[in-house]
Amino acid sequence: MIRTVVKDILFLEQKSELATKEDTEVINDLIDTLNANLDHCVGMAANMIGVKKRILVFSVGDMIVPMVNPVILKKEKSYEAEESCLSLDGSRKTTRYETIEVGYLDINFKSHKQIFTGFTAQIIQHEVDHFEGIII
Repeated sequence: MIRTVVKDILFLEQKSELATKEDTEVINDLIDTLNANLDHCVGMAANMIGVKKRILVFSVGDMIVPMVNPVILKKEKSYEAEESCLSLDGSRKTTRYETIEVGYLDINFKSHKQIFTGFTAQIIQHEVDHFEGIII
């Protein structure tokens, strides 16, 4: 189900909780909501649809990849980026890392560890910040 994007800063600044298998519908709603916003959005965290759970989705080509309870294990080569967010107006500068290693669960709650680089790594870092209540 496509959900409304939250723009309430006080809500977005709250930390997210670990997701469980009972949160599978949230994953599907995030996928649907990102699909509906792909013309101007490349990733979403669950708090952006009003759910304080550690779930994110991002687009890569024609695919949307969900990550449950992702943790950034390693970061390499910092750089300054300028980002925007569907929950905010305008864009802001932030520090990101060129290469990250992420541990996460997939939609079936199977464990993965993977290295991401470039723009995909930047998207993941942005969404993981949402879990901590960090808004660019």
